[in-house]
Amino acid sequence: MSNQRPATHPEFTKRDSSDTPTSAFGEDGICDACHYTELKKTIDWNAREKELQALCDRYRRKDGRYDVIVPGSGGKDSIYVSHLLKHEYGMNPLTVTWAPHAYTPVGRKNMDAWGQVGHDNLLFTPDPVVHSKLTNLAFCNLVNPFQPFILGQKILAPRMAKQFGIHLIMYGENQAEIHNKIIETETPLMSPSHYSVESHDKPLFFGGVEAEALDEFGITKADLQPYYPLLEEELDTAKIETHFMSYYKHWSPQKNYYYAKQHTDFASNEDGRSEGTYSKYSSLDDKVDGQHYFTSLIKFGQGRAMNDACRDIRDGYISREEGVALVNKYDLEFPVKYFNFFLDYIGISEEKYWSIVDEARSPHLWEKEGNSWHLKHPCR
Repeated sequence: MSNQRPATHPEFTKRDSSDTPTSAFGEDGICDACHYTELKKTIDWNAREKELQALCDRYRRKDGRYDVIVPGSGGKDSIYVSHLLKHEYGMNPLTVTWAPHAYTPVGRKNMDAWGQVGHDNLLFTPDPVVHSKLTNLAFCNLVNPFQPFILGQKILAPRMAKQFGIHLIMYGENQAEIHNKIIETETPLMSPSHYSVESHDKPLFFGGVEAEALDEFGITKADLQPYYPLLEEELDTAKIETHFMSYYKHWSPQKNYYYAKQHTDFASNEDGRSEGTYSKYSSLDDKVDGQHYFTSLIKFGQGRAMNDACRDIRDGYISREEGVALVNKYDLEFPVKYFNFFLDYIGISEEKYWSIVDEARSPHLWEKEGNSWHLKHPCR
């Protein structure tokens, strides 16, 4: 039996793909994200607006039933999308949330603020014992503590759409804007491969472990039901389409922040900025957020500050020189605030944590001098 799922179903393979950037550099040495920034300047956003209006007209219901699902956490982007659909396009959204590993105080506050938009929310909280075990496996095997959360987050919306007879799902940003191949921006649709498979008879992996082998870790098939992808035939029968709002609207995280502040009591980070970066308004809800970005830094040499700075440079908010300075100041900062919580949550020692992290450092990215690790090619 093969250990690999077909490439068309990347989320459920033994090899983790949920946090792996696939953006490429062209022959001119410029990355897809920067090319797309230039491409966005040529897009006829008025025409895209008409496409969005037509989409809403096609799915809008007049009988009071929900007509669109908006997945989110109560962050600035989900507030923006759901408010826009309800108050500017006359839709009746059902918002759905896969709960974080553990809410931060500001995350819980913003989740409550999301309700001020004026719609219903369905909060799904997975079994915390099972979820912590899966997070442990994902960290130990893949150095990606967010993988189980990401799987659940992607699967919940189509599962609820099927259950409620809703045919339209609207996410916020297409990751292809910054992380994936530019060709993926040419469509408003999310590929069903992120949340569906042809058959459950073929091997499915969770935390780098095949589902059938998870009994060894005290996780049964029944425990895995919230994480199981839908079948392709279920999607076809339910006639579900998953769209990205960023295809229809010129997407700007900073503008979404001000939009959320204008329409709700959305709060930024109470510490002034998030660990590992200079920004204060993104990914605030989960105590594991810091580990998500730090492990990305370890594996790819690209941390939270670099992600934020690249976006702000492309959007014209800061200069490249300012971005380089911010990256060098904050990108290597370790997220200490909830570190002990994370160790307790996944049940490992600090010694084992650093052993796993240091083993994941690619030799072409990192070098060790004495007891300290350094990037071989720091941002210039």
